[in-house]
Amino acid sequence: MIRDIVIYPNPILRKKSEDVIKFDKELHTILDDMYETMVADGGVGLAAVQIGILKNIVIINLPEEDKEKPEYDIQIKENLIEAINPIITSIDGEYSFVEGCLSIPGFNEEIERAKKVTVEYFDRYGEKQNMEAEDFLAVAWQHETEHLNGHLFVEHLSYLKRKKFEKEWKKKLKDKRKHYNL
Repeated sequence: MIRDIVIYPNPILRKKSEDVIKFDKELHTILDDMYETMVADGGVGLAAVQIGILKNIVIINLPEEDKEKPEYDIQIKENLIEAINPIITSIDGEYSFVEGCLSIPGFNEEIERAKKVTVEYFDRYGEKQNMEAEDFLAVAWQHETEHLNGHLFVEHLSYLKRKKFEKEWKKKLKDKRKHYNL
């Protein structure tokens, strides 16, 4: 089931998520719904808090180049990472990447992050996993796990860029409300 994405500045996005204790059917439903929601909204990652669930759950599914149509990227579900209670245990290097967020639609900005990360997490069945990631995948891990701690990628912006973003975002939301007579 496709769920609604929580949009900034909804205060739930600033709350810290809690660890998952039960690896059951309810968890599997959340994971399946998160995948459907992420794909429907054109994302490559999603944290449970972004659909209003304060649990330490993230999914990541980076697109691959479609060999038949090189101008398109495709997502293959077999590449899906479902991470329960993820913890980044090491970071290394520096890497710049233009990020966006499903909770801040239409806004993208270059962000400096670690180039490599090591992550420990549990899969949907409670089996412990370890993963080393670099470049885009490392960025995705860092971005999604920040959500679990109540942080957003815009916090990495310089003071001036952040102020500009906040002003433009408020105007965008105000214009949207006017458009829909809210």
